Amino acid sequence: MTTSHPAPIRLGVNIDHIATVRNARGGTHPDPVKGALLAQASGADGITAHLREDRRHIRDADLERLRADLSIPLNMEMAATEEMTTIATRLRPHACCLVPERRQEVTTEGGLDVRGQASELAPRIARLRDAGIRVSLFIDPDTAQIETAAELGAAVVELHTGAYADAMDAAARAVELGRLTVGAEHAARCGLEVHAGHGLTYDNVGPIAALPQVMELNIGHFLIGQAIFDGLPAVIRHMKNVIAAARK
Repeated sequence: MTTSHPAPIRLGVNIDHIATVRNARGGTHPDPVKGALLAQASGADGITAHLREDRRHIRDADLERLRADLSIPLNMEMAATEEMTTIATRLRPHACCLVPERRQEVTTEGGLDVRGQASELAPRIARLRDAGIRVSLFIDPDTAQIETAAELGAAVVELHTGAYADAMDAAARAVELGRLTVGAEHAARCGLEVHAGHGLTYDNVGPIAALPQVMELNIGHFLIGQAIFDGLPAVIRHMKNVIAAARK
């Protein structure tokens, strides 16, 4: 008798915080595109970059260069606005992940309210799909949100793992892992590809990587921060080993 194993899991590397360091002093160093190319050479399966409305880290020119220079998929995170939709349909990255965005937040604080914003999201998603872009929605692992994502024609949901990562103790983390497990199963039943991300580290990524429905993890802040000490190639290789071991 043969034992089936989950499909290999992809690692998307978010390079936003390379740009954060660059922008702290202005100028061009460190170059997030150089970081993306190094991540690509080190085994990253994709690159994620969030072009925020306030341009606090990634800039338009960064995205132009990423689109031109990368040979692995580029995932553009963006708010569902007219400006961002126009930029995305011009650049045509492999994928766009629609995320909530508030000017005063330090980082994305929760999932997109797909159900409450369905009428506004529908035309944006349609335009992106018509441009040949794979549409992902960054959402909490909530049944209603997942079902609405499928109804709107998204190809992917990225489950927000922030509550899991920030849980104060083992019991709270187990509750959040349970929610993510149910959410991943339900999304797969709805015909959606399942990704996950936010707050993942070497120490907490294993249970998420072990969920058989999860096909991709997008990780940024931890990888870039740890790279200060260990170097980006070593960090990417180690994270890929951790998630591959959990997958088995």
